[in-house]
Amino acid sequence: MQLIEERLRSLMLQSLAGDAAAYRMFLDELTARLRSYLRRRLGGLPDEVEDLLQELLLAVHNKRHTYDPKQPLTSWVQAIAHYKLVDLLRRRSRSNALTDPLDEDDQVLATTANAATEAKYDVEKLLRGLPDRQRLPILYVKIEGASVTDTAIRTGMSESAVKVGIHRGLKALAEKIRKIG
Repeated sequence: MQLIEERLRSLMLQSLAGDAAAYRMFLDELTARLRSYLRRRLGGLPDEVEDLLQELLLAVHNKRHTYDPKQPLTSWVQAIAHYKLVDLLRRRSRSNALTDPLDEDDQVLATTANAATEAKYDVEKLLRGLPDRQRLPILYVKIEGASVTDTAIRTGMSESAVKVGIHRGLKALAEKIRKIG
């Protein structure tokens, strides 16, 4: 992972200095990585991968002047990718809400909404019982979908501490659930 960061960062810095060939290599390598990232996250929406990939590459191109060379490049790109992905899912959610037929049985909708709300509340309640060093990594990585690197930067923890926090936190949550059930 560190080699990827160093390679992409080096190519980005060369491209910002005006090296067109480095920029082309940067885009080629970034395209492959972003396509893989999007395929994993959009498994149920394969038709959206290429469109979103183009949006992401355009956003990276348009925002490249905002990249701070003191920060990890992959975190910067992942933040852009995360926001574009969230935008897509919001658009699709709104679109689906307008085109999906309503179920004749309103109780099914109410039950599903209530169950989702109750589950969310239960998860939040369980997470509140964890110390921040476990709760925040689980929240950011497992629930929000952030990377370990991004979470480490966001929390001020090392990447290994984030991973350990997730592991220990999930273990503690499993134990709490066993006691409840």
